[in-house]
Amino acid sequence: MRTTLTLLIALFAQISNFAQPVPAEEENIPFLVTFGKDAASKWGDDDYSQVFFFVIPKDFKSPIYLRIFDAECGGLNDEANTGFNTTTKFSVYGGQGCITENDARNVDPVGNYRSGTMLGSKAFATDPKHDNAWYTFGPFNPVDGELAPKYGGYVFKLICQGVKGDDGNLYRYFMSTSPDQNIPVEGGNAFTFEYTFRLHTDHRQISHVYPYIDEQVFSLMQYNFDWDDEGYIKLVSNATVGEFLKTSTENTWASSRYIIKDAERGKSLDIQFRKDDSRNVNNNNVVFYVRNQYGELLPFYTIPIGGIPRPQGEISIRPVAKAKK
Repeated sequence: MRTTLTLLIALFAQISNFAQPVPAEEENIPFLVTFGKDAASKWGDDDYSQVFFFVIPKDFKSPIYLRIFDAECGGLNDEANTGFNTTTKFSVYGGQGCITENDARNVDPVGNYRSGTMLGSKAFATDPKHDNAWYTFGPFNPVDGELAPKYGGYVFKLICQGVKGDDGNLYRYFMSTSPDQNIPVEGGNAFTFEYTFRLHTDHRQISHVYPYIDEQVFSLMQYNFDWDDEGYIKLVSNATVGEFLKTSTENTWASSRYIIKDAERGKSLDIQFRKDDSRNVNNNNVVFYVRNQYGELLPFYTIPIGGIPRPQGEISIRPVAKAKK
C-alpha cells in the first residue's frame, strides 16, 4: 500500500498547472448537469445531486476560491421542462471527514454524505445576475480542507443539489487563486466518483472521463444511465485501442465488466462517449461511474493521473453489435 501511495503522490506532482477547470479541456464535456428533485429521471439525472472534490497540494499556502459558472437555473445554458421553477443549492465542505467519511464517497446522496464542516452555501433560482456568469465561494485557507494523502493533499468538497423544481441546471467549476479570475492552483486537481454531464449535440465531438487504476485493481464494472442508445461508449488504454462497453437506453441502467491488464495499473483509462452520426439526439444527459472488483468506487480525475492513455502497437478492433439488455 505504501508503494501505491508513494506512486500516486509522485504522479500528482506531474499534473499540469491548468488542472482546475471542471470539466477540463481534455474531457471535452460541455457542462455538468443537476436537475431539480421533482424532475423525471428520464431527463438524465438519477439522484438530483452531484459531488466534486478539489485537491490542494499540502505545501500550497495561499488562499483558494471555488468558482461556479452559471450557477442559476433559468437562463442561456439551462434545460427547461415546462417553465423554469428550479432551485439549486451549492455547498462547500472541508475539515475532518470531508472525504474520508464513507458516505462522502458514495454514488447516492444518502447517510452522512454532507460530512465535514460546511464552509459556505448558497441556493440559486432564476437570477439574471448569475446567468452565464461566475459566482465565487471563498477565500479558503488550504488547511480548511481535510488532509488526505491518498488524494494528494488538502481536499474540499462541493455538492450541487437540486432542492426544488424539475429543470436542468447546467454549470461548470474552477478552482482559482483569485476571486474574480480563473487562475489555477499550481499542482491542484479535481475529481468525482460519479459524473452527471451533458453530451455535445455535434456527433463529431467525443467526450472523455479518466478513471484512475491503482495497483490493487484487477477488474472493474462500469455503470451508465440514460445513454438513450445514442452511440457507443469505448474504453481506451495504453494496452488496448478500444473495447466497447454495454450502453443504456432511456431511463435505464446498463453495466459491463472489464478485466484490467497489467500495463493498465498505475495509470488512467480513457472512457470515450461517441455519438452516432445517424441519430440526432439533443440535450442528452448521462450518468456514469465505475467500481473495482471489491465494489469500491474509482475516482475520475479531471486531469488524468499519469496522462492521457496512448495505445501501444498496431492493434485493430472492429465495432461490435451493441449488447442487448
